[in-house]
Amino acid sequence: MTVIQPNCRVQFTAEDIGFIMAVLGKKEDATSLALLLADPESRDLILDNDQLFHALLEQRRCLAVSAHLYFYVLVRHVLRQSGIQDRAVADYVAEMLAEFSREERTRLVTPGQTQPLDYFFDMLAALQTADDHTAFFIRAHIGNHSLFLSGVFPERIRARAERRACPSLSYYEELGRMNYRVASGHRLARRYELAPIFETLSNRFAKTRLALNDLADRIFSIGEPEPPLLQVFHKQEN
Repeated sequence: MTVIQPNCRVQFTAEDIGFIMAVLGKKEDATSLALLLADPESRDLILDNDQLFHALLEQRRCLAVSAHLYFYVLVRHVLRQSGIQDRAVADYVAEMLAEFSREERTRLVTPGQTQPLDYFFDMLAALQTADDHTAFFIRAHIGNHSLFLSGVFPERIRARAERRACPSLSYYEELGRMNYRVASGHRLARRYELAPIFETLSNRFAKTRLALNDLADRIFSIGEPEPPLLQVFHKQEN
């Protein structure tokens, strides 16, 4: 089991830097921009530039950038608009989206189990017998999974709730909020320096979810017939 860390901003590639310089830099100040990107504080200010957000969102062709740059810039923008200013929170949520864009990362595998836990019912049941260490990872995963599904696929959750009497968005919100809250008080949250992030996500789960709803609307309206993230939701429906 691994815990997601807010590491997007330290995983940018040479292509990411090239993209930033192409959007923001002119030939005469390319060297200066490269130096600024090497400084963490200056880099954070550069990443907040709205031109990057629009360049990533409006680009119709395949982008030669990493998922870390893509999700960080987009998530940071929508969270700021929602009043969530903490960069570490944006970085964590962006890293979660980057990880969960791979279907296998949405599946929870616990020690001693041969089959992954795909459903909240199974995860909650596993908490009843899990040791303290494993329980922390399960709760963090439940929080992340609740935010991912309710943030990226709200309309599908609503449709399923109406059509099949499945859990509503309020269920996902409460489940995510509660598990982030419990995880924030765990000793491992302090060890991994995640306690403040989990506390913020618990207290502001609804705002974060709505910000991701706005982002998902923008991404999925670009024209792709079946964005890759939708394939993960199809797995949840089966």
